[in-house]
Amino acid sequence: MGILDNLKKALTPLSTLEKEFEKILKDSRASYKSTHEHFYWDQKVNELSICTKEVVLWSDNKKVDFIIYCMQLLYDFNKKHKSYSYIQHDDEYKEIGLVESYINYLFKAKLLMEDTDVERLQIAFNKYKKHPHADILNWPVAYMLNQLEKQYKGKILSETMVNVLNRITEDLGKITNSYYEKDKLKLIEKIKSILFKQESSESSFKPTYFLGDDDFSEFVNQSITTLKNDEKVIWFQLIAKAQKATGSKPSQKFLNETKVLLKELSSDKFKKMINEWFHFIIKFKEKEIVTTHSYGNQSWEHRNIEFLSPINIEAIKGFVWICSHFHDSNTIHTISNLAERCFKKIPEKGPASAAIGNACLYTLYKSKGLDGIGQLSRLKLKIKQNNTQTLIENYLNNAAKEQGVSLHEIEDLAVEDFGLIDGVKEVMFDDFKAIIRITGAGKSELAWIKPDGNPQKTVPESIKSKYALKYKKLKDTQKKIDQTTSAQRDRLDRMLRYGRTWVMENFIKHYSNHGLMFFLADKIIWIFRFQGKEDSAIWLNYNWMNNKMEVISPNENSTISLWHPATQAVEEIKNWREFLMLNKIQQPIKQAFREVYLLTEAEIRTRTYSNRMAAHILKQHQYVTLAKGRNWTCRLIGSWDGGDQDIAELKIPEYKLKAQFWVQSVEADNAYNDNGIWNYVSTDQVRFLNVETNDLIDLVDIPAIPFSEVLRDVDLFVGVASVGNDPTWSDSGGIPAFRDYWTSFSFGDLTEVAKNRKEILTGLLPRLKISKVAEIKDKFLVVKGKLRTYKIHIGSTNILMEPNDQYLCIVPDRSAKSHTENLFIPFEGDNGLSIVLSKAFLLSEDDKITDSSITSQINRK
Repeated sequence: MGILDNLKKALTPLSTLEKEFEKILKDSRASYKSTHEHFYWDQKVNELSICTKEVVLWSDNKKVDFIIYCMQLLYDFNKKHKSYSYIQHDDEYKEIGLVESYINYLFKAKLLMEDTDVERLQIAFNKYKKHPHADILNWPVAYMLNQLEKQYKGKILSETMVNVLNRITEDLGKITNSYYEKDKLKLIEKIKSILFKQESSESSFKPTYFLGDDDFSEFVNQSITTLKNDEKVIWFQLIAKAQKATGSKPSQKFLNETKVLLKELSSDKFKKMINEWFHFIIKFKEKEIVTTHSYGNQSWEHRNIEFLSPINIEAIKGFVWICSHFHDSNTIHTISNLAERCFKKIPEKGPASAAIGNACLYTLYKSKGLDGIGQLSRLKLKIKQNNTQTLIENYLNNAAKEQGVSLHEIEDLAVEDFGLIDGVKEVMFDDFKAIIRITGAGKSELAWIKPDGNPQKTVPESIKSKYALKYKKLKDTQKKIDQTTSAQRDRLDRMLRYGRTWVMENFIKHYSNHGLMFFLADKIIWIFRFQGKEDSAIWLNYNWMNNKMEVISPNENSTISLWHPATQAVEEIKNWREFLMLNKIQQPIKQAFREVYLLTEAEIRTRTYSNRMAAHILKQHQYVTLAKGRNWTCRLIGSWDGGDQDIAELKIPEYKLKAQFWVQSVEADNAYNDNGIWNYVSTDQVRFLNVETNDLIDLVDIPAIPFSEVLRDVDLFVGVASVGNDPTWSDSGGIPAFRDYWTSFSFGDLTEVAKNRKEILTGLLPRLKISKVAEIKDKFLVVKGKLRTYKIHIGSTNILMEPNDQYLCIVPDRSAKSHTENLFIPFEGDNGLSIVLSKAFLLSEDDKITDSSITSQINRK
């Protein structure tokens, strides 16, 4: 016996109409069962002939009667069952889906309703929402409002209709469940729109503001209220359209309509206002929101970190799309910074707002010119989410195809020079000269020259007052230059994986003669090839020089590539390292001193995989962050089905390769966080596959550069994320079963990175004030303090104290002054080297240490 039979008693005595409705549902059920093996909740009644040949032919009034009849059945069903959980496969549960499908279908189709029909429906809504497991939003109120909006367009609403709409608004306002907040606000706004058209003249436009309950709404709505009336009307229309910005991309209709409105407002006014809004979001801080959820007679609080209210996110996304009409540098950089902010991760939640971030990526791709593409290239190096990386790469590839060039070439074309000449930009302010000079990747200085030619230490006061806007623009340009040099430094580093070549014309245009790239390119070693001859050279004293200090003159038909130590002889590498040290050239990337990983006998024996980096214990979150930062695709694994292992992948399409790095979960007691994510993973094999066929490739067939670069990446993950680097891991408990690993890593053989660090230390030590009390012995920097002698491991930076090799735990102070900032190092960035030296300087005067956590260990014999 089905639901219709079960509820028959509740509906007796049946009227003739009710008997007809009952038969329609019974026949529909039989028809559906005859064509479908299983019943589903979302049943398509429009596929049934009884619907298309009978129900659709009814009068609108009869259709409303049928809807209310179905609502009564649904109401009684919910009243009978406290929960759906135990009847998921019960016939009643399946059959009630047919009833609900009829309700939705009739509301979506054209349905002309009289005032009394609408009132009866509202009463039915109200009756249903009184049930403890439902509220008015469980009904297709939106479909009914859409019907009314179309039906009463340009017509006068009766008093009955106005009262009904007000009652629905009142019912919606009583909903406190935050899960429905966005839907609730949209419905209320729709009702207000219907009523506004009723109460206002045809030429009036309803005031439309941001609806979300957050600081952004308050800021933006306040800025709109200060505008002139004619401007307000345009902004109201723009907001109304933006609030309907659904989907992953804007429709052409949306773009066309907003373009017309922009012409009415003027682009400059729009950009000024929208940049203020976006800068507000960029600086906006997340807040903890306490929301109340209810189910039946029970309610509970939920604490959540929220960036922007969901309904505002949708509207902001629409305004980001509108910006695709522009291609000015200022708007593009603002959109880029907004994307970076929106993809910034909120702990235990994910990106602050992926929806806005994705809209920013679309707008950067669609903007005219190549500035937007340049920003996509920068964001590719900044944003770590796998799906976002894929989206950016798709946009870049599409842009490259549209321009008829390769992906690398379009990234070259998109690098802005900002009016720099050899890394310097000069701007006049009356008789004062401002000079922006690049000093490093991500670093620059702003200097001022007086009218008499002497330097001015601070910004002239007259500049701040007279040229405030121009000065601000200059500071913004400096910030953009720093962002670009940092991004391009990282891009150059990635290029060492690819074996890319340039023709001389493009190399000169995009690197050696480029105002910004010149600063990076002139410190890089390049290989010039022509007719079988090969020369490696660096730009020095306005000439190309080899490592023997000989001037070379590349042929104009030469091809150029990045010099990579993995393909060079040991003597050649040694000569270039000595050249850099002698001429005090600090490379923006580690090139001459780059770690090289050559195939070993063990790897030849294992044939298709390398175990060189296996059996290490890594902090999972730190490892995943590092891997994504190097463009590997990977995920966090946890205590769930399929959460025991992961295979990180790096695609190297230039060689038709992809590399894999396997990790396993370390499933020790309590070794996971509150979200079930394992704290630690153990490392396994590295292997290579053909990216097209997915076939494993023997390691002997992997070219030297991609092999070395992949192993270098994995060594970085191990070297940085290993628990052996954590001076507190053993003392704080760690995992008892792996304490032997911690000891062996902390004081074991040096990795390739640590070997390079040792080489640099060997050259630095004689020039340091601790040189008389410090020396390098094997894998340690040994420091003789006043109280004890200390052995600092050059790799892990952990410390043993003589004479009994007692462990000394010192947690690095990240705020402390770096002991390497005034020393010449031939490449930028080695945090481990800074830590080794800071510990060495501290322990050389161990009698002056006041930190009790350190002195208590030193004095313990």
